[in-house]
Amino acid sequence: MTLEEFYKQVETHYQNQLPFVVYRKPNQAKIWGRLQSNADLVFTQDFNQKGFVFSPFDNIKNTVLIPNEISEIIQTKIELQTFSETKTGSDFNLNDAKNFHIQLVEKGLSAIKNSELKKVVLSRQEVVSASQTNPIATFKKLLNKYNSAFVYCWYHPKVGLWLGATPETLIKIEGSRFSIMALAGTQDYKGSLDVVWKEKELQEQQFVTDFIIENLKPSVEHFKVSDIETVKAGNLVHLKTIISAQLKPNIPLTQIIEALHPTPAVCGLPKEAAKAFILNHENYNREFYTGFLGELNCEIKVAPRSSKRNIENRAYAVTKKSTQLYVNLRCMQLINQQAIIYVGGGITESSNAEQEWEETVSKSLVIKSVL
Repeated sequence: MTLEEFYKQVETHYQNQLPFVVYRKPNQAKIWGRLQSNADLVFTQDFNQKGFVFSPFDNIKNTVLIPNEISEIIQTKIELQTFSETKTGSDFNLNDAKNFHIQLVEKGLSAIKNSELKKVVLSRQEVVSASQTNPIATFKKLLNKYNSAFVYCWYHPKVGLWLGATPETLIKIEGSRFSIMALAGTQDYKGSLDVVWKEKELQEQQFVTDFIIENLKPSVEHFKVSDIETVKAGNLVHLKTIISAQLKPNIPLTQIIEALHPTPAVCGLPKEAAKAFILNHENYNREFYTGFLGELNCEIKVAPRSSKRNIENRAYAVTKKSTQLYVNLRCMQLINQQAIIYVGGGITESSNAEQEWEETVSKSLVIKSVL
């Protein structure tokens, strides 16, 4: 299928108000589309089905599924392009939002000082005018700007229209091999990955890594933790660790998702206390922001490792079940002529409220730059 035919088919589906998702995985030169044949709203309760899931921050029981069995799956190749990052200025009056967010952060700091809370991720939404209301055109811009992100456009007539370019993988499972990304800490990208990280950001990263290992212990064996590295995502840099493991036999996927989601990277520690603070104080509904999305139980072909002993077997690929879920960050919701942008940051005892506000402004530019 040509690129032109691919986009034409997706556009027609959108005009017919039928559910779909189009996406490109990080650093890949292929885009996928899943086009649901009817407008039914399907949920997954046990994560046993095959398809594409879109899950909210608050309750995985409301995870929407675009099922393989009632969807056409299409794909095409694209060229990866390199664009220089441009910062887009904001002509919106953010004073009220700034005052509220700074007060929110100060409440978070007070709770960390006076309760069991160690970290809480606090966010806000920003409503901006969208001159470009065609989601496919915006999706193309995101593709061109953010090669290393999971870029998507997701639509369901009964839920809404979301787009994003997220740098963070939640989980990747191939057969019984499992990996997860711990991403935390944020700085503006200033032309180099050779940056100095403060204790606050290193502590944030350690919180996420420790949480993942502790909560996965009942489900996996043979842990392996990578070194911490600095990675670029749009106009920002973050700290990243990859934790990989072997899943124990017959572990249900729901058990893993419930143990991990939401991670301290998007919620806080302890998880339930942080989540309660967020729901009580953020003053808006995150909906699918800081939820997760991606392919569920899809079949992939993996070529066997080549060696002198099995040269004759190289032609035989093994089919494995694969799940790849991404945290829904750097995202927006399009409603009429407006884009609702969602941004946030992790608060620990050493956070500074003014700097936390500035971090959300920097993060908002990732999405604003394509509007």
